[in-house]
Amino acid sequence: MSSSKAVDWLNAHEREGVERLMAWLRIPSVSTDPAFAGDVRRAAEWAGDHLRESGFEVSLEETGEPSGSGHPIVLATCPGSEDYQGPHVLFYGHYDVQPPDPVERWESPPFEPIIKPGIEGGPGERIVARGACDDKGQVMMFLEAMRAWKEATGTPGGGVRWTVLLEGEEESGSVNLERYIEHNRDRLGACDVCVISDTGMLGRGRPAITYGVRGLAYTEVILHAADQDLHSGLWGGRAPNPINELTKVLAQLWDQDRRVTLPGFYDDVRDLTEGERAEWRSLNIDHDAALRSIGLPPEAGVGERGFTPTEREWGRPTCDINGIIGGYTGAGAKTVIPSHATAKVSFRLVADQDPARITRSFFDWLDERTPPGCRWEMIDHSGGPPATVATDSEALRAAADAMERACAMRPAMIKSGGSIPVAGMLKDKLGLETIFMGFGLEDDRVHSPNEKFELDCFRMGARSHAYLVETLHELGRDSSSSSTST
Repeated sequence: MSSSKAVDWLNAHEREGVERLMAWLRIPSVSTDPAFAGDVRRAAEWAGDHLRESGFEVSLEETGEPSGSGHPIVLATCPGSEDYQGPHVLFYGHYDVQPPDPVERWESPPFEPIIKPGIEGGPGERIVARGACDDKGQVMMFLEAMRAWKEATGTPGGGVRWTVLLEGEEESGSVNLERYIEHNRDRLGACDVCVISDTGMLGRGRPAITYGVRGLAYTEVILHAADQDLHSGLWGGRAPNPINELTKVLAQLWDQDRRVTLPGFYDDVRDLTEGERAEWRSLNIDHDAALRSIGLPPEAGVGERGFTPTEREWGRPTCDINGIIGGYTGAGAKTVIPSHATAKVSFRLVADQDPARITRSFFDWLDERTPPGCRWEMIDHSGGPPATVATDSEALRAAADAMERACAMRPAMIKSGGSIPVAGMLKDKLGLETIFMGFGLEDDRVHSPNEKFELDCFRMGARSHAYLVETLHELGRDSSSSSTST
């Protein structure tokens, strides 16, 4: 089976594919805000229609307890051709997006996608919109590859046996995904391997396969004091100020070497091997340039002592305060001691750390440091386990072969500091390994204003997924030949 027809179709119809992506991006599928629930469902229906037009059997699966209280999952299947002997592949992606805030920092409205021309020495021609890269743009690479195979050959999915799961809650904690996987263990467990396109490359023209992502434990803590806001002139120095007390407690989370101080935090951390560290050094990542790209000087490259920036991002756990709220934050002055203060605190975790254990440890640590007269309210916003996958599997080799054909360069093997909860769940619940075929760039401003996705990346990704169909067929034939010869 030759993929040339599908790739030729992608080349000839690229502008139409970009227009389809922009139509999807116009739907503000912000999963964390109930005000956008209707738009989230509309985005799911849009994706389902696209897959249906490519010959897949599609259903919108309700989630939550009671059913329908969560955002729907798009589930699509393709049985494969009669002669297909390769693996049954689960493709996972998400169609929900982060909130666009702060909206005033966007150069164009976040849900009115535009195409900007390339800049010499800077980003190339690109789509700017919320979700352009994370994850609608990357999912669209797969969707367009499937459309190309159907349009060019008449064969849905190129004859590969696919199951497609597009989630609507990845950006809000995947709160219903684990239950869905458990309830659909038979259907999803029939798959042999998972492919996810929600990661990045080493740089422009430098493709990569990610073999590990960090886990996440996300919490919210509220420190309560008086039962009302207080006049700071009358009560300052007489009663606890929750903002003062909260910040003093949280400042104890790190020591002078920037290591997290929770007891046992590093007990389950899988040590980096010397081979791994040497391979990462050979990638020649320019850390100073990365800092400059976000407006920081080289001396801003801080982190855990004894590790390089790459090692800290890919192989070490971290703790961060992601938000802190309390008291008066409006214009002008108001001398108030608030009744409570809130912080959102997250932990990025590496193999083999357990998010639930880390959360319990953090809450216990806070209890031991409760300021006099105050009380804690602690909320577990969940997260997901880390995932490190085998780098010597046949399926990963097929993915690397496909990317090499599409990009004219063998992909590097890298890790990511980000978190994709489903990968750990699939490994834990179903025993599935995940291959991360991502095409994002470090300067795509994911989760920030002016998020972008460059058309060269979109192009490489769509072609890679089109070629993947052929390499999966080849994998099946190789396995069959090997079995016969023995």
